[in-house]
Order: sequence, then C-alpha cells, then structure tokens
Amino acid sequence: MENKPKIVEVRNLSHRYSVNWAIRDINFEICERGVVGLLGSNGAGKSTTMNIICGVLNQTEGDVLLGGINIRENPIEAKKLLGFLPQRAPLHPELTVDEYLWHCADIRRIPKSEIPAAIERAERKCGLTEYSRRLIRNLSGGYQQRVGIAQSIIHNPPFVVLDEPTNGLDPNQIVQVRQLIREIAEERAVLISTHILPEVQALCDQIKMIEHGRMVFSGTLAEFNNCAAPSTLVAMMDAAPSDEVLLSIPTVRRIERITPRRLRIHFEGDDSIVHEIMRRSVDGGWQLSEIFLEKQSLDTVFAKLSGK
Repeated sequence: MENKPKIVEVRNLSHRYSVNWAIRDINFEICERGVVGLLGSNGAGKSTTMNIICGVLNQTEGDVLLGGINIRENPIEAKKLLGFLPQRAPLHPELTVDEYLWHCADIRRIPKSEIPAAIERAERKCGLTEYSRRLIRNLSGGYQQRVGIAQSIIHNPPFVVLDEPTNGLDPNQIVQVRQLIREIAEERAVLISTHILPEVQALCDQIKMIEHGRMVFSGTLAEFNNCAAPSTLVAMMDAAPSDEVLLSIPTVRRIERITPRRLRIHFEGDDSIVHEIMRRSVDGGWQLSEIFLEKQSLDTVFAKLSGK
C-alpha cells in the first residue's frame, strides 16, 4: 500500500542573497496535525525559510513539497494546500469582513457557488460571525488578526503558515488568538514562525530551530526543553556540611548558600550526583529533607543551541 504523502517536506533547502547564504541545507518534514514552531532569533533565516515554503521566494537550491507537490514546479496546485498569514496581515480596512473574505475566496479560486459557505465556515471558526458586516478598520487589533487567520483557512487547506501571529497584541488578545490557533491545529498542520519562547511553550507540539542559517534542532517541546542537561540541583539539609566537604565530591564545582539550610549545587556530568549526595547525607548525618534537579529555562536552552 502506497504511503500517504507528507503534509510538508523540505529537502536540502538553501538560499543565497548576493554572495551571502541566508540558509543552508535545511531539512524537515511535517507529517501530522498540530502546531510546529519555526524558531530562531532575528536574522537567523526563519523568514527566508518560511517565504520559500509559501512560494513567496524562489530558493537557490533544494525543494519544498506540499502534499507531495513541488511548489516551484507546480505552484498553483501546491498553493491550494497552503494558507498563509504574513506578519502584517494583508487586510483591506475599507471593506467589511464579509467583503474581504469574499475577495480572498475568489483569489483562491473557490467556485462562486461555494464562497458563501466557505465564508460562513471561516467566520464561525474564527469567532467573526457577529462582525461579518463590520468594517475591518473598526475592529480591534485582536479581531483584525482573526480576520487575517480567517483568510488563511478560507479554502480549508491542510497546512497553514502563521508569521508572528500574536505580535503587537495585548495580553488578552494573545490568549484568545493562541486558543484559536490550537483549535485550527486540531484539523490541520500549523507552522508558526516566532522568536518568542513563551509562544513556543504555549502553542507548539514540535519545534524546528534555525540559527545562523542552519537547522540546529528538530524535535518535541519536551526534547527542546531537556536537550541541555541540568547542571544545578537544590538540596534542603538541616545539618548541611561545609562547602569544603561538598566540593570534595568529584563532580561538584560550586556551592550557593540560598539560606542556611537550602543550597544550590553546581555540578558537571550526569544526574548520578543526586544519589551520591543522598548516600553521603545518610553517612554524614546531613539530615537531607529535599533534593531536586533544576531544569534549565527555555532561554538558556535557546542560547546554548544558538551558540550565543
């Protein structure tokens, strides 16, 4: 039985501006529904990658396939499978929501007899039904972003790309748009481009990280969060020993006295240090009551992967 085509397949993607390579040998696949984060600092190459995937930019080398269709060789058929929301949504503020979505549906070559149903479906999904006759210029920033997302799904594509989808929104609007993205991702694959780590934590199932034009990470959020092993632990001891005693443990490098009873221990190597401290506590009567490894923050992991 023939395998079902992958939703997205990026093969050896490279692009050069003049003499400088913006990205080199980017490879990844998206095979299922959910939210994938395209993560990277400003200038890392994620915008170039995203624009090539969406057919906005022709790559220097490599291929992008959507549903098995090469977007460069057959752009019209490939783009039928794609919805795209740029960082600045291409809205027409002088139009109503209905008028704008009709325009977008027409551009997407939806048969005119099917456009009303497509508009109704997109407005319902994006919470815009009550605003269908409102001028876009009179909507809040959050609802304008909803209109931008609605145009990206008007043709019901299996793959949607959202560039910095919560940028510029207030905290309440961010929460609402994130919930909308989660709901959309229940039915299709969604790729969001961002450099904001809390966005990744809140939304993403998978992460693809680009830095200095190259893919430096591809995996789950849990794998991303744990890719840099913990290097500190916190211990609570009622009869804590001196720093000299703790530093005599081969892998211990530094001691912080948070309080007289609570210590942060910096170490090298694996987490076997926990068992060693527990053993020595029993032998030395340190009265250990609590011990745990401290996970590194996403910011720390990001900095390590990006080489900064």
